[in-house]
Amino acid sequence: MENLKISSGSPLENVIGFSRARRVGNYIAVSGTAPINKDGTTHGIGDPELQARKCLEIINDALKEAGSGLSDVIRTRILLKRISDWEKVAKVHAIYFQHIKPATTFLEVKGFVKPEWLVEIEVDAIAPDK
Repeated sequence: MENLKISSGSPLENVIGFSRARRVGNYIAVSGTAPINKDGTTHGIGDPELQARKCLEIINDALKEAGSGLSDVIRTRILLKRISDWEKVAKVHAIYFQHIKPATTFLEVKGFVKPEWLVEIEVDAIAPDK
C-alpha cells in the first residue's frame, strides 16, 4: 500500500514533527494549513480572504504532489480566529469547491500558533486509483 509523506517546506514541519499531507492508499489527509509564505512569513496579514486563498493554494499543491487534486476532496475544516469572518472565507471556499461540495465545518478557535493567522484549513481527500 502506498504511503507518502508530503512536505510544503513550512519551517514548522520539523519543529512540530508533522507532514503537510499523508497519503496512505487512496486516502489523503492534509494537515491544518496556515497562510505561510515560502519564507515563513504570514501571507495577507489582517485579510481573512487572502489568508484563505493562500491556505487553499498550499493544500492544492500538496494534493497534486500526492497524485490528487481539489476535485478529490471529501471534507474541509475551516478554523477561524474570528467566527465573524466566516462569510468572507466561505466566499473563497466556494470559488474552489462550488461544484465539488465536500462536507464542510466552520469552527471558531481561541487562537493559532502565530497571532496574525486568522484562518487554518485542513482537508481529507480520496484519490483515484493509480
